[in-house]
Formats: sequence, structure tokens, C-alpha cells
Amino acid sequence: MTVENAYVATLPLILSEVEVVRAERVTPSFVRVELGGDALAEFGTPGPVLDQRIKIIFPNAAGNLPSFANADESWWTSWIEIPEDERGSMRTYTVRDVVGEGTDTRLVVDIVVHESEGHGDDPLDGAGNTWALQAAPGQRLVVMAPRRGHEFGGIEWSPGAASRLLLVGDETAVPAIRGVLRDLPADATGAAFLEVPVDGDVLDDVAAPAGVSVTWLPRNGRARGEELHAEVLAHLTGSAPTEAVEVTDEEIDPDLWETPVYSSSGEQVAAATAVPTDGAPFAGLYAWIAGESKVVTGLRRKLVNDLGLDRSQVAFMGYWRQGVSMRS
Repeated sequence: MTVENAYVATLPLILSEVEVVRAERVTPSFVRVELGGDALAEFGTPGPVLDQRIKIIFPNAAGNLPSFANADESWWTSWIEIPEDERGSMRTYTVRDVVGEGTDTRLVVDIVVHESEGHGDDPLDGAGNTWALQAAPGQRLVVMAPRRGHEFGGIEWSPGAASRLLLVGDETAVPAIRGVLRDLPADATGAAFLEVPVDGDVLDDVAAPAGVSVTWLPRNGRARGEELHAEVLAHLTGSAPTEAVEVTDEEIDPDLWETPVYSSSGEQVAAATAVPTDGAPFAGLYAWIAGESKVVTGLRRKLVNDLGLDRSQVAFMGYWRQGVSMRS
């Protein structure tokens, strides 16, 4: 397969087969993989990596990957026209780290996993989970990632002139939050709240500036988002923790993605926005919140509708939805 050479001549992004260099079950709910390939020498973002998202295509049921040799700008149309059981499954992940340089560049990705109970109705029990549970060096995947010097997107962290920061997420957002915390300036101030399934999922290598507190919230059998809602609202209001906001299935935007410059629900978005620095509730605050859509929706309602945060101060992203199969 000559993807590494083909993409350079035709595409403004990396679309290449890569090899698993290392795979490790680092906690009960995370498998960490290191991906390598000559094409990754041209990986690059316009600034810090932050919460950079990439796409990974996993092999189909027969263990085969699609070929993108000599791909051109019509590659997406060509790939999506292949029957789903043949083309492999595409999923979105955050780059945890970039290590090495040149042709030795490697992308490190943490994949959330859980042991399947065979019910087939868990959205996290999909292609990524199945593959990661048996991941081993030498296996191959296809990666779509930013190529240095070209616009790619996939970074939502945009605090502008905010003077205090809030990061909130479940296990699917932990790699992104870690990336943002890693790349913050040393004088940043704020707080991060990370919900994970169990105590053993608390990662000891998540570093943050001295002025940013990091709070881990293992569920250990409690309802998803229950303690997360309470702790975030207590942090913002200075009052005792309150119960999570109730959200019905009908209220959830299936494509929930609300940032200062984009609205999945069609809300009016200004051409340019800036975090209010005075004269507004929670002036100077910028909040980045991602994870399960119902949990995120509840927090969005509380922060925007009840506490009065301006939409230019918040990014709310539904990375996945309980009971609905994950998409690309």
C-alpha cells in the first residue's frame, strides 16, 4: 500500500495507513496506542495540539482496511459508497500526545474501552472498543489527521482573553482535557472536572498549571453525570452541590455541538465573538464541556439559561449519546 506517497501529492491532509507501535491497557477503561508511519512526518497543527481531533478507520469484519492509494479530493465520496460491512468503521479520537519527529513521529491515542456484555445496545461497544480490546503492535489502521501548513479543523479550545477557565468532561473527553491542560500557559487559572467510570481510571500523568485545579470524579456505580453536575455547579456558584438537571430524550440535540462560532441547533452566531470581561455574569470565564450528550445538555441549560453565561463563553460538545450507536 502506497498511501504515504499518494497523499502528499494530492491531499491537504494526512490520509494514511499507520502501524501500531505500542498498545497498553493503562487503566480499566483506557487502552493507549502509539501509531507510527512515514506520513506522520508531516503531521502539524497551527499552534499547540490542545484538543485536536483526528479520524481513525478500523478494519472491517474480515480484518481488511480500505485502500486510499492515489486518493484525490473525491476520496470521501468513494469511501462512503463502499458497503458499510466492507469499508471499515471510522471513529473520532483526540490526539493525546505527539512524540518523536520526522518519519519517527508517533501519535498517541487513548481509546475508551469496556468489556462487552454481548447486549449489542451500548454505543461504546462498537468498532473502536472491539478493536482496542485486542490491540497489539504490528496491527494497522488508517488515520486522517492534519497536515502541516493546511487547514484541518478539529480544535475547539478558544478561550480568547478569558481570565479563568473551566474544563468539564467524562472519560471520552479526558484525552482532550489532558491536551488542553498540557498546553495552557503557566499563569492560567481555573478548574477541570473529569468523570471516569472507576477509581482505577484516575490518571496520574495529567499535569496542569499551578492555578488550575484538577478534580477526578469516579462514578463507581453512580449515575452518569450525577456528581459531575453537582461539583461543577457548586464550583461556579460557591453553594452546596445540587442535583443534576433532568433532561428528557426528546430534548437532546442528536448533533449537539455548540461553540462560540458554531451552532448545531441553528442559533444565531456572530461572525466574531469575545468572552465578556466585565458587566456580565461570570465575566472572564470560558467553559469547555464535552462528553455524553444528555449530561452535556443538562449543564448547558444550567450554565446558559439559569446562570446567564453568554454563548461566547462556552463550548458544549456531545461526543456521544447513551443508547445511540457512535458515529464517525
